[in-house]
Amino acid sequence: MWRDALLVAGKDLRVELRSRVALAEVAPFALVVLVLFGLALGPDRSVLQNVATGLFWVAALLATVLAVQRSFAIEAADDARDGLRLSGLDPAGVFAGKGIAIAAQLVVIEIVLAVVAALLFDVHLSGGLTLVAICVAATTGLVAVGTVYGAVAARARVRETLLPLLFLPVVAPVLLAAVKASKAALAGTPSHGYGWLELLGVFAVVYVAVGAVAFGPLVED
Repeated sequence: MWRDALLVAGKDLRVELRSRVALAEVAPFALVVLVLFGLALGPDRSVLQNVATGLFWVAALLATVLAVQRSFAIEAADDARDGLRLSGLDPAGVFAGKGIAIAAQLVVIEIVLAVVAALLFDVHLSGGLTLVAICVAATTGLVAVGTVYGAVAARARVRETLLPLLFLPVVAPVLLAAVKASKAALAGTPSHGYGWLELLGVFAVVYVAVGAVAFGPLVED
């Protein structure tokens, strides 16, 4: 499975390195979302600092939707998706590979968003290890759900609108837990967010397990 996962992840990442869609389109979009929400809330620093984690994860959430759509759109032309399905690769490996490629892109985007949010909202990035754990768990959950529903939406005519409708309600608990845990870490009281971090870990494990099992039947159908 892991051999197939690395093959799929390498293929998707090579396509991304050549097209640079994540850096040229997805990252600027996420930054615009972050800046626009900041401007809409006004110049009050205390308000901006209070909502900084929420704005960060909303921007990351929207970037995830675009990254997932891009991941499956590259296989829509010339029935390349059918070629991948008939290649004999382990479906769980394909799920893991596409998830790894999407997660790698999101990590880069999240680093850029974190730096811009810290500068724009005057937020001190404390609790480094806790923040890293939160980002890993939350990104894993977002990517797992996105990869499953990306496969579902890819077969529909209205995949651009279907994916957000399927994806956003399911990941709402992940977004809430990530915001709460991040806020506690930035406030200098990471222990107050450990419960939310554990919840993120549970979501990540469950979503990955369900995705690995369900991806094969979804692709076959």
